[in-house]
Amino acid sequence: MIQEQWTRVDQYFTDILVRPDPMLEAALKASDAAGLPQIQVASNQGKFLMLLARAQGARRILEIGTLGGYSTIWLARALQSDGRLITLEAVPTHAKVARENIDRAGFAENVEVRLGRALETLPQLAAERLGPFDFIFLDADKRTYPEYLEWCIKLSRRGTMMVADNVVRGGAVIDTASRDADVQGVRRFLEMLSTDARVSATAIQTVGAKGYDGIAVAVMTKDP
Repeated sequence: MIQEQWTRVDQYFTDILVRPDPMLEAALKASDAAGLPQIQVASNQGKFLMLLARAQGARRILEIGTLGGYSTIWLARALQSDGRLITLEAVPTHAKVARENIDRAGFAENVEVRLGRALETLPQLAAERLGPFDFIFLDADKRTYPEYLEWCIKLSRRGTMMVADNVVRGGAVIDTASRDADVQGVRRFLEMLSTDARVSATAIQTVGAKGYDGIAVAVMTKDP
């Protein structure tokens, strides 16, 4: 009953504040048809990301973990007309579906999908001097969050906002003895945020159609 209520409330918020969107619905249908896992952000969460990035006045956005491009499209809508978004995806099938969804949504000129393991593509971004980014969304394999954070900081500036998804893990994040590599990765990630003097961060729990989880939000208070 609790999950059912969370889902119904999310649907209410979506119906009244997000509303149906043909491009986003097409992206979800294409992802489902290609057999991608249904682990993308909820629609109200996608709009929340867009509003954060828009409030940031983001011209350059980095996303780690593309899946089918659903959150990518939301974030691209926050860009200014001359803005650029680079999203990193390790799975070829996911990247192909994402490119098609992004092109259909009208963002082919603003969005680049880079294929490859993020720990290999992130150094390339640095070498190409594509940073600093104004807004970074982290939604990839949780066990690698600590390593991703190191690169996110290198690719940031004072004022950059970073949002990391799935940091509560259904409450498992407080289990110090957990043998789950994703839980331990999130814990190390949060500890790194807590001890880095260049970053101010917090985390909040969320409930909804996607269950019980949460996000971490961090802002660079100093240049890296």
